[in-house]
Amino acid sequence: MSQNNIVDVKAWIDERPVSGFQWLLLSLCFIIIMFDGYDAIAMGIIAPALMEDWGMPQGAMGTILGASMFGVAIGALVAGPYADRFGRKRILLISILCFASFSLLSTFARTPMEMASVRFLAGLGIGAVMPNTVTLVAEYMPERRRSLMITIMYSGFNIGSGLGGFVAAGMLPHYGWKSVLFSGGVLPLLMLPLLIRSLPESILYMVARNVAKEKIENVLRRAGGVFSRETQFTVRSPEIQHKASIVQLLTPGYARGTLVLWLTYFMGLFVIYLLNGWLPTIMHNSGFSLERTAIIAGLFQLGGTFGGLMVGGLMDKYMARRVIAIFYLAGMACLLLQGIGNFGPTTLAVLVFFSGVCINGAQTGLQAFSPAFYPTEIRATGVCWMHGIGRMGAIISSSTGGILLGLFSGENVIFLVLALPALLAGLSILMHRAAHSREMIKPVDSDYLPDVL
Repeated sequence: MSQNNIVDVKAWIDERPVSGFQWLLLSLCFIIIMFDGYDAIAMGIIAPALMEDWGMPQGAMGTILGASMFGVAIGALVAGPYADRFGRKRILLISILCFASFSLLSTFARTPMEMASVRFLAGLGIGAVMPNTVTLVAEYMPERRRSLMITIMYSGFNIGSGLGGFVAAGMLPHYGWKSVLFSGGVLPLLMLPLLIRSLPESILYMVARNVAKEKIENVLRRAGGVFSRETQFTVRSPEIQHKASIVQLLTPGYARGTLVLWLTYFMGLFVIYLLNGWLPTIMHNSGFSLERTAIIAGLFQLGGTFGGLMVGGLMDKYMARRVIAIFYLAGMACLLLQGIGNFGPTTLAVLVFFSGVCINGAQTGLQAFSPAFYPTEIRATGVCWMHGIGRMGAIISSSTGGILLGLFSGENVIFLVLALPALLAGLSILMHRAAHSREMIKPVDSDYLPDVL
């Protein structure tokens, strides 16, 4: 067969402009992540009202938040190998159905234990959503714009969380805490039929798994491709001996980078989820109204939207790990200011917003950084395990937030505590290195590496 009839799908995507089909994919994943972001902040927003309604201590609320994060971690760890085996789309749709259904059921919980159980089950679905959307978008976007596109998609998380704060501020006084959870469940369920019809499977996954040529061609035609009957599709990648294996993540060439990603993501989520889960309570204990606390908590996530777009654009131009590190360290400085100062609501809102710009922005950058490190055969596994291990930081911070608040006499001291993991996240990502030197990889696989060199 003539070389002209062999199409390297990854090179084909990299050489073409972004099509309307790719923008549709990005938009659908953006909306999915918005639902994820809304759910992430929902429990923290309703925490003061729920504790008051049920007469719960802060420790019991920590159990509920921790159960949800534990479910998210397990969901992410399990979803990766299954997504590399059965496809990104299938696992993603099942995950959405899972978390939306159990979010609805959480409105019927009558005790803290029931709420913790249902939130754990919802977390299983949520854990698989984000890494699979990241992987799907990464495998459809040209390398020259991949970082920006992924951060645009991931900004949906911050927008969903930010809007969740404002929505909750309007709903809580009139409809109570159940309305916040109900909204987070019913909207994804309503969107599910559209996703089943319009969301494509990863084209790189289809080629790597030797899916029927006609199915691959149909997807590429939607992206503007024109092919002859003789055309054959291929994708070159490093030779993986144990496909979709967790062990492969810790083999020579991948082990150091994998461990660094785990550590960085762990520290970043420790900061983000302690603030997501406990910032409203911290502010409410300081005398702020529920409406004001919900709005300021939303500013932390909205700041992440701007920060993510900034990080994504800079990553496509400069050394990615340095860009991410700078934003983590700037976030540390914002947290230190909140810890040592006694600011009024306006100044505090500004600092919370810029903390979101830096910390959430850096965390968003990791979403674009991690897929570029792994080849197609283990990409979903690598990204999902980064999320799963990193979520342990969210579990610890969500579960122990109430204990930490009780240990410190001043509410602002918690910000000083959070400055340390922000510092460690910034320093750890600087130690990352690419999986292989360019000489060890077939030519097309340099497409996977520029963002991490």
